[in-house]
Amino acid sequence: MGQVNFFTEDIAFELSHPRKTSAWIKKAVEAEHKDLRSLNFIFCTDDYLKAINQQYLRHQTFTDIITFDQSDDDALEGDIFISIERITENAEKFSSSFDDELHRVLIHGVLHLIGYGDKTKALKIIMRKKEDAYLSLR
Repeated sequence: MGQVNFFTEDIAFELSHPRKTSAWIKKAVEAEHKDLRSLNFIFCTDDYLKAINQQYLRHQTFTDIITFDQSDDDALEGDIFISIERITENAEKFSSSFDDELHRVLIHGVLHLIGYGDKTKALKIIMRKKEDAYLSLR
């Protein structure tokens, strides 16, 4: 099984329980019958992520997550950028704890790499069910 790495850019943030979170992500990948090469989670600010959104996706908006897929047929590999400011705001907005919202976004990015989409209402329902199922295994 490959690696799950956590980094920060432009923000002072420390993930609580990185080993436990890494093991949880690895279990989810395994449960989806995928091989893991390397996942890099980069925690950053709104402005940092917005700049990435503008540069690579030509979007002018803030977002909570951007996933860059470098997977091939053999294994999952990617970089997942997450705005800690957006997670904090969304946790309040959705009456969720910071940790629950963060873990939802973490697994959301992983599910995108695995191949799940969320562009339609039907796909969003499937994605949410998968998120909920994996969140219950934390």
